Amino acid sequence: MPLDEQGRQRMDSDISFLFQCPVPGGIPESQVRAELSPLYDRNSLPRYQAQIDSTWAARCQQNRWLFNGAKFRLHSVKVDGTFLTFHLGLTSYKDFVGTNLAETARQLQEQGHKDFGNSQAYLAEPLGVGAMLHTADDTFVFLRRSLCVGEAPGKIDVPGGHPEPQAVLGDGTLEGSSIRHQDLPGDLVVRELFSSVLREIQDEVNLQPATLSRPTLLGIARNETSAGRCSVEFYVRCSLTSEQVRQCYALGGPEALESIGIIFVSREGVLSMEQKGELWKELCPSAKGAVKLYTEVMGAHQ
Repeated sequence: MPLDEQGRQRMDSDISFLFQCPVPGGIPESQVRAELSPLYDRNSLPRYQAQIDSTWAARCQQNRWLFNGAKFRLHSVKVDGTFLTFHLGLTSYKDFVGTNLAETARQLQEQGHKDFGNSQAYLAEPLGVGAMLHTADDTFVFLRRSLCVGEAPGKIDVPGGHPEPQAVLGDGTLEGSSIRHQDLPGDLVVRELFSSVLREIQDEVNLQPATLSRPTLLGIARNETSAGRCSVEFYVRCSLTSEQVRQCYALGGPEALESIGIIFVSREGVLSMEQKGELWKELCPSAKGAVKLYTEVMGAHQ
């Protein structure tokens, strides 16, 4: 498969892979590590801060649901034997909107490549999570995004969101810019990375924790429509049938407003989705990455 300038695998122009699990079944939590450092934060351009502020203010006027929370920034990953290590900094949703989602994102990438040999150096790059949620009757769960969300309104997505630095702290004593890298132990960050995708399933699909397996990590996809922002894609089994999941979803969960409908696709349909094209065109990039990683990592082994 062709590679881009940073060695990422290229496919559908909306997505690329930063990392793909090399073994069937995915990577368990016990084989993942995290290192946090200010060295992995976004490089700032002081002259650009005013533009980030104005971009954020304009987006907030358009969408009152936007919230500027702290996020993990993915700088890079390292594979060492059977372990996968995330190199993480800290960023914010505001900086994401003002860099990755801004009209000037391409210029920032060009400047980053010129200054550091890294096109992502000036971008917020908040790390997302998504799940290929597999029901007991061999279907996968997708959601039609509502029009009030900040990204890909109206598109079809997998359950997902962001791991939260605040969730690692637990007690709520620190917020926003007060969170420091040293306040976030690597093992607890890894736990949050895996737990956050389960929390998103529970909140968006209204499923109880007891119905969900522990996630396994399929890989990391980049959304090329938002300047290469990364999302970790997981595989999660559900003990409920699609009809039971539909009934839970209909009751509504804490994040019910983020979607307007639930869609079930058979395993065979998922494996052929890209080739058939009709549903594939409606997927947002994060869902395309999740489907493609599932197909590559687990498709031939279930």
